[in-house]
Amino acid sequence: MTPAETNWAGNITFGARRVCIPRTEAELRETVAASTEVRALGTRHSFNTVADTAGDLVSVAGLPRVVDIDRAAGAVTVSAGLRFGEFAGELNESGFALHNLGSLPHISVAGACATGTHGSGVGNRSLAGAVRALDMVTADGGTVTLRRGDADFPGAVVSMGALGVVTRLTLDLVDAFDVRQWVYEDLPESVLTGRFDEVMSAAYSVSVFTDWRPGPVGQVWLKQRVGDEGTPEAPAEWLGARLADGPRHPIPGVPAGNCTRQQGVPGPWHRRLPHFRLEFTPSNGDELQSEYFVAREDAAAAYEAVGRLRERITPLLQISEIRTVAGDDLWLSPASGRDSVAFHFTWVPDGAAVAPVLAEIEEALAPFGARPHWGKVFGTDPGVLRTLYGRYEDFERLMTRYDPAGMFRNDFLDRHFRP
Repeated sequence: MTPAETNWAGNITFGARRVCIPRTEAELRETVAASTEVRALGTRHSFNTVADTAGDLVSVAGLPRVVDIDRAAGAVTVSAGLRFGEFAGELNESGFALHNLGSLPHISVAGACATGTHGSGVGNRSLAGAVRALDMVTADGGTVTLRRGDADFPGAVVSMGALGVVTRLTLDLVDAFDVRQWVYEDLPESVLTGRFDEVMSAAYSVSVFTDWRPGPVGQVWLKQRVGDEGTPEAPAEWLGARLADGPRHPIPGVPAGNCTRQQGVPGPWHRRLPHFRLEFTPSNGDELQSEYFVAREDAAAAYEAVGRLRERITPLLQISEIRTVAGDDLWLSPASGRDSVAFHFTWVPDGAAVAPVLAEIEEALAPFGARPHWGKVFGTDPGVLRTLYGRYEDFERLMTRYDPAGMFRNDFLDRHFRP
């Protein structure tokens, strides 16, 4: 085994017999064709066993680097193992941008899209929403390309590696833009619940950070596109919150040196939309993460339901983030078919203590059809999950068709999807 035997957080030890890092697509095809059990390994930022296998873990990070910008089509084709931060600057220099980025630029394109990872913004779809085509190696070692408009495409983008090993993705581009980032503190909780859409629509991308203790909400990060905000200056007070007098980390008291520039200093999209800078590791992995998506129209009621558990949550919580995600048509995207709000929890690294609290949160959010993030820690019953997605059975049939022998299946997929 290589150092990839654990995930980034260290809470999962992979059961693979070996880790393969092919250097060419031909080598990758040979590896897959010769395997009986195989899973794709990304940047290891998942907090559950979605990437685990008893067979071969295959990383595509060693494949040749591809960043092919098609100016006429407004698209870029990238190698699947690239981290977003490794090619975003190149896009910007060419006059282009991605519509959205997650809080970490350190995650791989393929892994982020396969699990439905997202950024924020009432008008911004998840990262997977930008995918217009993907290439993957299938169970027999062959290759297939799926494009937007193909019947199988909406089932293949957020697929958790169940259909094959993705080698390249083609992503939609927009014109490059600059962003100013402001942080406000102590937003009255009544304002958040009573004027939720106003708060979350106040900028191109908005994140609310809270520790769920009684009283004002800790921080609101407003990421405003330059030219959209009307004025380059932010008011000292906004909706009852006050403008931070210096840079902030999402967790109060933690130095902000590894965070992206704040206080209205303009910068390119790829240096402002993430919360953390590529050149710094945001933490040492001593954490667990969970996240649940509900319809945006249920945001205030869902917030209040979670708030009733605050005495259970706060002793185990590092920080919680609330973001919005525009709906899409991808079968297993947590935002599929509905504009959503995502409640994210960063926990202390104590799975045994966190598990019963998660169960209570899931029970509280059950009336809102809460969908868990596929790459985070959750305990939602597989039978319940089946009721939360309109194309769940279609995806199961897709799995069987692309992988009839179950080469890409693992315990995680077997638990959640019928053969």
